[in-house]
Amino acid sequence: MADEELQLADSNTIEEEYENEDEFEINLGANIDEDTNSVTDSNAEVTPIEAHKRKDRKRTSYIWNHFVEVDEGGGVKKNQCKWCKTKFSISKSSTTSTMVRHLKKCFKYLGSKKQRTLSVDVSDNITSFNNDETRVRELCAHMILYHEYPFMLLEHEIFNKFMKACTPHWKRISRVTAKTLCFATYDKEKKKLKTLLSKVHKVNITTDMWTSCQKVSYMVVTCHYIDEDWRLNRRVLNFCNIPPPHSGHTIAEALHKSFRDWGIENKICSITVDNANANDVAMRHIRDVFNLGKLLVIGGKLFHVRCVAHVTNLMVQDGLAEIGDIVDCVRDGIKYLVASEGRLVKFASHAKNLQLSKKKLFLDVPTRWNSTYMMLATALEFREVFPMYGYNDQIFTWVPSHEDWVKVEHVCEILGVFNRTIKIVSGSDYPTANLFLPEVWRMKQVLTKKSEDENEYIRSMAQKMKLKFDKYWSECNLLMSIAAILDPRFKMMLIRFCFPIIYKESEATSNIELVEKSLKEIYDVYVNEHNSNFVEQNLQSIAQRSSSHGASSSVAIGEDDEGGMELYESFLRTTNTVQKPIKSDLEIYLEEGIYIPEKGLEFSALDWWKTNTLKYRILSKVAKDILSIPITTVTSESTFSAGERVIDPHRASLSTETVQVLLCGADWVRALYGLKKKSAAVDHGEVEINLPEA
Repeated sequence: MADEELQLADSNTIEEEYENEDEFEINLGANIDEDTNSVTDSNAEVTPIEAHKRKDRKRTSYIWNHFVEVDEGGGVKKNQCKWCKTKFSISKSSTTSTMVRHLKKCFKYLGSKKQRTLSVDVSDNITSFNNDETRVRELCAHMILYHEYPFMLLEHEIFNKFMKACTPHWKRISRVTAKTLCFATYDKEKKKLKTLLSKVHKVNITTDMWTSCQKVSYMVVTCHYIDEDWRLNRRVLNFCNIPPPHSGHTIAEALHKSFRDWGIENKICSITVDNANANDVAMRHIRDVFNLGKLLVIGGKLFHVRCVAHVTNLMVQDGLAEIGDIVDCVRDGIKYLVASEGRLVKFASHAKNLQLSKKKLFLDVPTRWNSTYMMLATALEFREVFPMYGYNDQIFTWVPSHEDWVKVEHVCEILGVFNRTIKIVSGSDYPTANLFLPEVWRMKQVLTKKSEDENEYIRSMAQKMKLKFDKYWSECNLLMSIAAILDPRFKMMLIRFCFPIIYKESEATSNIELVEKSLKEIYDVYVNEHNSNFVEQNLQSIAQRSSSHGASSSVAIGEDDEGGMELYESFLRTTNTVQKPIKSDLEIYLEEGIYIPEKGLEFSALDWWKTNTLKYRILSKVAKDILSIPITTVTSESTFSAGERVIDPHRASLSTETVQVLLCGADWVRALYGLKKKSAAVDHGEVEINLPEA
């Protein structure tokens, strides 16, 4: 009995309610005699007396346990399914065949028939499980959304054979049904997420634009917040089509619509965008609207966040332009080597003779500066191999001179610092705002040093990059500074250390004062909000006690009266609100020493604040909202990588509504099961070349 299955069907299943399966196939044109169980032609003439008798006759068919007659108005009546509320016209012959066939396919009815199955395993142990078809269909939708499968998958022959082999209860699902199930999952998860966001104090937004292979423009809106357990969360709210022109007002209107749809227009703390001019216009428009409603903290000084990755990219591209000829020479030489395995073998042979341990070359994508840095950094390891290979291969002319390699070395020294910074701030699973300031001063330090280099070529390149740096960060970046202060490892110590490096002496002093003043303003806003909530809660408590006292006074007058002490305490709560401590949370936090984590242990600012929430009741709320602000649009851009897979050339006919369901639904299903998005290897064109054995 190793593979046998003994099925105990529910006594209410349709199969048991009919003794003969043929009764399911009654034609619509036939009429059932409920007493004799015979079938007659519905087209036969019926006398008024017979019709009257049939009308008054008691209904004995089981089908009426699942259907009810409803009045549609105007004398029209229909039979309605109690499970899915589908309505059917009442036939003149009173046949029930249509309702019988519907019940056999009704999802909600079948889902209620959790058929118990006994299975015998290889050890002759009997186990049982419930066959819940509704749950099976729901999981099919989750599978399609999470794995980005096409709807057609559920119609594949081998897939259905596989499922049928797993369970005899499996029923084929069409692609139309699969799409319907995905839409149902989208609607269900959207309601849950909307309820969740209604309980969040502040949220932060990242947004970006993307054009698919359909030549259709989409805008992604991603929400970031920290939950009650101090976990950083992000959810894709919208992946919607934005028709041209993509002006600032168009983007602003689309964002406003998204905020209203999700009910978060009064919860927005910041919006992170790239440096496009249209985005600047959109942010000014939204900030002005929010300031009218006094919805932004300290007048919206933290509202518009420029993507650090884009600013860094602009600086690096200016630097690489100064050595464009050298970069092209290295790139073309690597392309020549990659074109033939024989060339790579000869190149590897020369590298082995020089006892070089490096085994890889790297071919970059010109539009991705970090890949260009990787190409130059790996090529530096083989600087002595290039001329040796060129000596044996007369066609190979891409051999940089010694002076060129020196320039590449200086450029890589700068780009190495930038590359480290981008790796740190581009993570999407942790707050990055508090991690950037310790790196940005290092960038400024390197640029300042290279701007005074003896080599005129390097000096010119560094000065050009430094101008771009000062353009975007000459003014004090309050977000980076305040977020760094809220990291217990830094506090004001880091500000006082790095500001004299980033700014001139006079500017550094004024910027430190500006940061301290802004942090105090933000803290005061949260204090006032905390006190207002405290007063409101106490007023509600007093009102509830008063109402309960009034209701009980009719039973026994005077027995439940509050004493003088209770009345005095209520008076204190409503008039003095919270007794202001001698020192505020902020003052205590800043006066305490710097937190030094144990060596070798990974530190998380969120975990630290979670542990110290009760100690800093108000300041912890500030930290929760500030630390969740992303300073890059990486999370939004990662959604475009999924979009490239979903809207591939073979699925370019997907409607914009379906695309939104697939992209947003996939993100919500990942959150539902606690799954992290896989770092899918999107082919950007970079090539890592393993050198063969010589």
